[in-house]
Formats: sequence, C-alpha cells, structure tokens
Amino acid sequence: MVSRADADADADAMVPFGTLAPAQRRQMLELGPRWNDDIVAHRKLVIDCYTPLVTAAPTDGTRVERDLAYGVRPRQVLDVFEPAQTAADMPREAVLFVHGGAFVRGSKSVNGAIYDNVCYWFARQGCVAVNVEYRLADEAPWPGGAHDVASALDWLRAHAARWRIDPARIFVIGHSAGGAHAASCLFDPALADCVRPGDVAGLVLISARLFADVDPRNPNASPVRAYFGADEARYAERSPLTHASCAAVPVMIAVAEFENRFLDDYGAAFFLALLRHRAVPPRFVQMRGHNHTSIVAHFNSGEDYLGREILAFMASAPR
Repeated sequence: MVSRADADADADAMVPFGTLAPAQRRQMLELGPRWNDDIVAHRKLVIDCYTPLVTAAPTDGTRVERDLAYGVRPRQVLDVFEPAQTAADMPREAVLFVHGGAFVRGSKSVNGAIYDNVCYWFARQGCVAVNVEYRLADEAPWPGGAHDVASALDWLRAHAARWRIDPARIFVIGHSAGGAHAASCLFDPALADCVRPGDVAGLVLISARLFADVDPRNPNASPVRAYFGADEARYAERSPLTHASCAAVPVMIAVAEFENRFLDDYGAAFFLALLRHRAVPPRFVQMRGHNHTSIVAHFNSGEDYLGREILAFMASAPR
C-alpha cells in the first residue's frame, strides 16, 4: 500500500516547483510572467533559490571525475558522473549535457551545484552523465561550439570502456546555447563530418536557441551576433532550424512556459519541421510554470516530471 506521505511526494514531483517551500514556490510562479523584464537578475534568483535544495539532495554514491581534457584549450574539459556500481553492472547509457550561457558566458558548474544537479540526477538513474565545458564566442565563434560538442563525443566514445558505457546508447542534452551547439553538430550539413550516423542515440533540446536572430526584442541579440557573426544574411544557413530535415537522430524538445523571448517559438517550429519529415514524431514537452533557468535548475530537487519524460524518450530510442 502506498502511504499518504509517498503519495504526496509523488504529487510534488509532478507539480511545478512542488518541492520548494511555499514562499519560494510563490516567488517562482510570480516570476514567470515577468521573466523577460530582466533575465540576468531573474536567472540569479532562480539559481539562488535552487542551490541549497540541490546541494542537499542525495547523490546515491555517484563518483565524479572533474576537468578531464577532451581538447587542448582550457575550456575543453568535462566532468564525468559515474553511478554506483552493482554486482551485475551491465553496459550503461550515457548522457552528455551541454550547458547554456548565451554563447558568451556560462560554465558547466555555475556554483558547484548548478548544472551538476542535472548530471547527479541522471547518474542516480543509472546513467553515466558527462558535463561539458566548451569555448565561448570570443575564442570560438560559429561553428566552434558545435565542434566542441563533436570533440567531447569523440572523447566519450574513445573512453567508453573505462566507464562501461554502451557506445550505441549515448544521448546528448543541450540547454539554451548548448542546445544550439548540439543541434548544429548533429543537423547542419556543413558540419556533417563532425558526427557519424549512429554515434548519438538521441538528442534532447531544452530551451534551445535553434534560430539565430538579432531582433531588438531578443534580450540576447548581442551575444547571438558575437557567436554567429556580423553578417545577418548568413544567420539562416547557420541556424539548426534551417536543417531540421538533414538528420535522422531521434529528438525530444522541451520548452518552458516562460522562456527567453522567442525560444519557445523556435522549439515549436523545430518540432513542426521534424514532424513534416519523419514517420515517428518527436517528443515535445512544455514545462508549465517553469522559466528558462528553472527548467534545468530543478533537476535533483525532487521534482522530476521532465527527467521522467527524458528517460521515457531514451527508452523509446531504437536500439
């Protein structure tokens, strides 16, 4: 019999911000409609809200190796989160997480908690989780970020045996700018040599910037220009949305209800473009109540609706 406490915990895990204290939950819900008024300040509020919760969350014996080099540049490093082994350990699935940062900022571990929380959660589900740093726009403008994702994937495949990873079951998850880099790496025909068909079992795009624009209403227009270049005439050809028909990798798209302006539109457009070209539709999830930062900051906080959806997507990917 399921206890009332267990039932309440399961319900909280499905409700937006359901595992936060009531005052914090109200703060997050009230923040959503105002998200684009000041995304830098609001991002800090979300991180400050979730950091104590995910810092105190269980890790279930996860072992972490940090700052392993996959390239020669200082930012070409990654962290590996290995789940606790069992006596009957079989080859494991792997998740490669690519953080956001508007192309010009960000790091794989903002404060020792975010985005480590994403990898801890997947490790707790039995996956080897890899948190990837990459070069920013000042050092590596387009397509530098996509090249770094490809290099990290090459490194992971080369070292798969060390962590008992099934090389046929490597999934990529990209958030925000990291989603742009991951999608470019896998879809842009100009980068076709980066990844071979079958190297990636599936791609999850969370709040990804799938089209380059410098619309004055875009709060990150300047960072977009810094990464994609000054020639706006080339933005379409450099945008993953343009190339949605160019790869067969299974895709899941997740957007927050309160996104950095236009990112939800681009996610929906990418979904529709894939729908036109595929017999099997991609999975699409809108995280009601959540914003562009909380959609990843909530991992390992006890709220796991999105995590469960991603696991279901991974289970559905052809073997």
